[in-house]
This record gives sequence, C-alpha cells and structure tokens, in this order.
Amino acid sequence: MKRMITVTINGEEQELAVEPYRSLLDTLRVEAGLTGSKKGCNVGDCGACTVILDGRPVNSCLVLAAEVDNCDVRTIEGLQHAPDRVHALQDNFMQYGAAQCGFCTPGILIMGKALLDENPDPTEDEIRFALAGNICRCTGYTKIIEAIRHTARQLAEERQGVES
Repeated sequence: MKRMITVTINGEEQELAVEPYRSLLDTLRVEAGLTGSKKGCNVGDCGACTVILDGRPVNSCLVLAAEVDNCDVRTIEGLQHAPDRVHALQDNFMQYGAAQCGFCTPGILIMGKALLDENPDPTEDEIRFALAGNICRCTGYTKIIEAIRHTARQLAEERQGVES
C-alpha cells in the first residue's frame, strides 16, 4: 500500500506516493524522474547513488523513501547554482579530466560537495577518506583528488573576496 510523503528535492517541495519497500534511489529515478544518481551495486558498496540527505551524504539505495518524509534531498541535478552555471566542482572535474566513463561521477561530485561543505580545506588524505565509499573503475583517483583540492582553494579565494 502506497504512502504519501512530502520531501524537498533540490529545493523544490514534492509530494510522492511511495511503496514502503521502495528505496530513495528508485523513487528519485522513477517517481521524481531524476536519473543522475546511478544504480550501481544496489547494496551500498559503490557510491554511485550518493545524495545529500538533510546535509549528510548517504547511499540512496540503502534508504527507504518512506524514511525521507519531511526531509531535504540534494541530488546531482541540484548541484548547479543555476541552469547556465555549473558548480565549481563540476567545472573543475571537466578542467582536470576527472571523469572518464562518467558512471561514478554524480556520486563522487555529491560526496565532494558534502566534504567541502563540512571541511572547506581538506587534505589529500581527508579527500581520499571521504571518497573511500565511491568506486571508480576508470581512473586512479588522482585527477578527481586534484579537482577537489583545486575547488577547495577556489572556494576559499571566493570567500576571501566576499569577506574583504
């Protein structure tokens, strides 16, 4: 029997009818039509489905949609500041060649954003630790780490400019 939930997805409040057994990932992809979060392993090992739930990164394949009633969810589709302006992380992933096949990229970008929201100046080790739950089979993570480090520096410079 379906249950009605109210959830804010990428800043927009939505009412969705969900089955009690349906994952947040499947609900985002099917009911909300947001296919950026990928279904990789479906058991929480790969990180391709990472979203930010109430400010914390989670594997959306491990969260039941019924549990997110009255919560805030940010997906890869909501990472951009505006339709014509990508987030600095997205821009730096392109500049540094941090994505190859792209399957893992949405989850890694979301995890990178969650890391920078919590720790605006992470070390390489902290970045590696944060990304430990995101599997990328195409890269050696070097360019991904470089892109995140550059983004941290870039965002710090922007904050300095605002404070001056």
